[in-house]
Order: sequence, then structure tokens, then C-alpha cells
Amino acid sequence: MPSAIREWVARLTNDIRANGLKGRVRSQCLLGTRVEVKQITENWAEVVCPQQETSGWVPLDQLVHPADGDSGGTEYLVTATATAVRDEPGGDVAVPGVTLGTRLRVVGEAYRGWVPVALPGPRQPGWVPQRDLAPEPAGELVSPATGMIAAGLDAVKLAQQLLEIPYLHGGVSAYGIDAPGLVWIVFRQLGVDVPRFGEALMTAGEAVEFEDLHPGDLVFIEHGGDAKTPAIMAERSQTDLPEVIFSSSVYGKVVVESLKDAELTRVTACRRLPVKA
Repeated sequence: MPSAIREWVARLTNDIRANGLKGRVRSQCLLGTRVEVKQITENWAEVVCPQQETSGWVPLDQLVHPADGDSGGTEYLVTATATAVRDEPGGDVAVPGVTLGTRLRVVGEAYRGWVPVALPGPRQPGWVPQRDLAPEPAGELVSPATGMIAAGLDAVKLAQQLLEIPYLHGGVSAYGIDAPGLVWIVFRQLGVDVPRFGEALMTAGEAVEFEDLHPGDLVFIEHGGDAKTPAIMAERSQTDLPEVIFSSSVYGKVVVESLKDAELTRVTACRRLPVKA
């Protein structure tokens, strides 16, 4: 059953999105995410999500058993900010709000700009505009010290695609996203799995000096009472202070800001993540 995330987020105030969900929401699972069910109580299931190294409870009607032989096809990434799966090419919406970073398996040939994709469980394949998908990045992870500037610029472009998306504690979608969720979804698009949460993210990749930051590097700042807020470096301004892109609980959305802003002056760590060559 679709989760209607867009409608749910629209009903929340900025304060609830930033503060009211703390201790209640851990993270969001994208369409097709495999989880391990630990127990079922009434209409809820306790699950473990290895992909995000977390666990929690989800509505039972948002889970299905994998279908037999549910492994064929080729995985693609959704590159549109959001798309929809339809019951036939140009047909009715079967699954709305399929967001950037979702992995969909293409299971057949394209037809007039549409491709068939597998849906979770025993349902028939749905159809997605071919322009909204791209192959997963190929290549091996390499040390960030090799100066893969192009990958850093790609990370910036992807982060810019999500500017103005509402801040949502626990969110990783185009309808609401938190600060580590922005980093997680951006690097997922680059084919790099990074920790979903702030503390583990602070030890990912390699430490880098503030003076040596490149676009795409991570800058951890004290913001909104959180000293581990991750941001993606965009570029250096004329004052040689970096501009960073991050999902702000204070501003209530994904923003680009200069580190000269009084809200962002305390940098607590800088990291450079591995990339694919």
C-alpha cells in the first residue's frame, strides 16, 4: 500500500517536522527496500533494515513478501526528483511519489519512452518514463585522495536538485529529508553506500583539513543544537569561505549557505568520502 508521504508531510508544521518526530521516527525506507521482520503486533511489524543499519516499526500494510524468482532484470536508479509507477505506458498511477535514489529493476524492453519495472511482491510490472531512470554507476571505490573532483561536482549537482525540499526528521525522500539523509541519498546516486546517521557518517571516508576542502566533501557544523549536522561543500565564495548545502532544521528546508553565516560558524569535522572510478 503506498505510504502517501507527500500528503503526510504537507499536514505537518515546520516544528513537528524538525522536533516533533524525534524519538518517534528513525528513518524512511524507499520502495523495494528489503527488511527482516522480527515480530508482528496487530497492524504493525518490527523490522530490521540492513541497508540503513537501523530497526523500527512500520505499518504492516506497507510490507509484502518477495515474489518467487524476484531477482531478474537490471537495477536502475530513479534520477528524477520524483516519478510515478503506472499500470501501463501512460496509464493510471499505481505507485505515486517514487523518489530520487529508489532502485527499480527494469524487466523488459522499452516501449515508446516507457520501461517496465518490477514491483514488490506478486504484482504485475509497472511502467516508468525511461527518462526518469539511469543505470547504477559502475566502477570500483577508490581512495578520495586521488582527486576525483568530477565526482564531487556531481554530488553538488545532485544536492542542488534537492534545494527547497522540506526538512523532515528521518526523511530520505524528495518530500522531506533530514541532514544525514541528504548525504545518504546524494551518494547513493553516485553508487556509494554511506552511513545513514550522523555519528557513523563522521567517521566515514578520510579526514581532510578545512583549508583543503573540495566540492562534494562533507563539512560537519553546529546547527540547531546539533554539533554533527552534515553538509555538502558546494564551492568557495569570494571571501574564501565555503558555501555548503544541507537540510536545515532551523530554516525548515534544504538550503545553500555560506559558512560566514553566524548560524554555521562552528565546523566540527571535515570528511572526504570514497568515490567510484
